[in-house]
Amino acid sequence: MSSAASTNGKSVLASDLKVTGDIISKGSIEVMGEVDGSITSESLIVSHEGAIKGNVAAKTVDLRGRLHGKIDSGALTLRSAAQVTAEITYETLTIESGAQVEGALKLVKG
Repeated sequence: MSSAASTNGKSVLASDLKVTGDIISKGSIEVMGEVDGSITSESLIVSHEGAIKGNVAAKTVDLRGRLHGKIDSGALTLRSAAQVTAEITYETLTIESGAQVEGALKLVKG
């Protein structure tokens, strides 16, 4: 698999992939499949079919799928299809109409 042009590439977890365990990346991660574990990365995209059960830490998180756990993000965007049950810590937050959010939200000043 070839990497992106930047020094920190983008890793894509396909929709047919289920990962059990923690994932750490200095680049970007796109989750189309399932992850049962924590993800730490520069940026994280969870697609419509993506699902995470665990803790997420990233500077930017763009969530369209499902997440159950904790989110620690600088800039968090919950898209209209997002289904989130989590303790959320953020610096900036965008929630689109239709997103389902259950849990605690805490603003952290950067």
